[in-house]
Amino acid sequence: MIAGVDEAGRGALAGPVTAAAAMLDGRCPEAGLNDSKQLSPAQRVRVEAQIKESAVAWALGWATVAEINTHNILHASLLAMRRAVAALEPAPSAVWIDGNQAPQDIGVCRTVVGGDQLQPVISAASILAKVARDRWMLELDERHPGYDLAASKGYGTLAHRRALADFGPSAAHRAHFAPVARCRAPRQSGFVDF
Repeated sequence: MIAGVDEAGRGALAGPVTAAAAMLDGRCPEAGLNDSKQLSPAQRVRVEAQIKESAVAWALGWATVAEINTHNILHASLLAMRRAVAALEPAPSAVWIDGNQAPQDIGVCRTVVGGDQLQPVISAASILAKVARDRWMLELDERHPGYDLAASKGYGTLAHRRALADFGPSAAHRAHFAPVARCRAPRQSGFVDF
């Protein structure tokens, strides 16, 4: 029982980093499984539903903006991965992770550079993480209007960077990321993190 793991949102200026873990068997069609960045939003949502319906197990793990600000994005990404793997039931016998770094204390582990394009089980995790994070960013856009979060998903698009310059960062922004750190004082908000 191999679990694939990938994250979404590592390079964003705002919002959490999201990891997913998935365990597949022969019931899960491999057609459509690919690196989430190679699929359209509609394709990702369709394939996500298929994965959830047929996977042996799947789980999400999150690291908040506060954790990113405290630890740094690498450690927060590994924390989200660890949380996703820990939430799997049943527990996997091995874990394959996209990239070249893995969290500690998750058992037998293998890193696979480009794994989201090479291993269907990692592709499935990539899709689950991306769709979950995109949905969360739509909610953040409602709580922090004006930053183009619904369209940019927190990445440094031109509209997002212009809003940062105009309004300063919100509580949803990653304080130590250079484009955010260069902005004026944070905008006051009653909403704190995630």
